[in-house]
Amino acid sequence: MLKIAIAGASGRMGRMLVETVLAADDAELVGALDRPDSPAIGVDAGAFLGRDTGIKISGDIDAALANAEFLIDFTRPEGTLAHLAVAEKRGVKMIIGTTGFSAEAKQRLHDASERVSIVFAPNMSVGVNATFKLLEVAAKILNTGYDIEIIEAHHRHKVDAPSGTALRMGEVVAAALGRDLQACAVYGREGVTGERDPSTIGFATVRGGDIVGDHTVLFAGIGERIEITHKSSSRQSYAQGSLRAARFLATRQNGLFDMQDVLGLR
Repeated sequence: MLKIAIAGASGRMGRMLVETVLAADDAELVGALDRPDSPAIGVDAGAFLGRDTGIKISGDIDAALANAEFLIDFTRPEGTLAHLAVAEKRGVKMIIGTTGFSAEAKQRLHDASERVSIVFAPNMSVGVNATFKLLEVAAKILNTGYDIEIIEAHHRHKVDAPSGTALRMGEVVAAALGRDLQACAVYGREGVTGERDPSTIGFATVRGGDIVGDHTVLFAGIGERIEITHKSSSRQSYAQGSLRAARFLATRQNGLFDMQDVLGLR
């Protein structure tokens, strides 16, 4: 059995992860973690399902990881790094879907992966990761004469923009074209911007309502356009991908991986 703890257990994604782990035949929920000031502290992790799991949501990282082999974390960068410090000490493997990390924070994940195994991906969905592969192929084919724009939409509560998934899409496309995304990305347009630079990759962000996550990469040519789109209607796909990542890490003692590794798409 995969002994799994969930970070942010009272949040929208945390609850989906709890539900998915409880439903899995090969996984066991052994810890639930949240901010020490969360009103959910002390509540059974399965209470929202009307279930008594015996696992109380805790603000104590060390206690929440006491029996865990894996920690699934879709929280905030500062929270994830605090969890990582304890996980690293305890030898707990991590599946990280948190976005918005700085370059320094990403280096911290890389350093920790020398001692524990980590899957770090901006999107754990199997479908999204299949889309990354399709984008790589499309960009190599449509490498001249096509302007590239990435449009993403998420719910009103999302705090970072563009989304980690949109940025990863940009990185995949840029790499396939031999470009550096940091040098060619355009994150907003306003006023008199002049003609579009054909070497750029544009991003547009929408925030509203309860949109789980929509991403479209547009290759706009003369007389035609190609759109590659992925739309999430539920967080279930992220949770199922996270379990798949845990199964992948079960036989790996250390190293930094992403969902392309988990799915064998390298």
